[in-house]
Amino acid sequence: MSLKDRIAEIVTRELRPSELRVDDESHLHAGHSGSREGGETHFRIDVVSEAFAGKSRVARHRMVNDLLADAFGRDGLHALAIRAKAPGE
Repeated sequence: MSLKDRIAEIVTRELRPSELRVDDESHLHAGHSGSREGGETHFRIDVVSEAFAGKSRVARHRMVNDLLADAFGRDGLHALAIRAKAPGE
């Protein structure tokens, strides 16, 4: 399973989003710190979930980062851009 698919699986299981988009943007960072041959190092996530209702932007980002902590350590994820919203935002 690709890292992109694993990210989507974890976020879907834990946050039950009404919308989710996971984009591998590794090609935009080729030659930069943390990049590697084959990609899967830099991702952008757009997620809409009721779990974010009433939470600050920082709290939302922490929630997502905490879910994906293993991907940063074990799977070589280097950077994650997050857009996290509650429904209706």
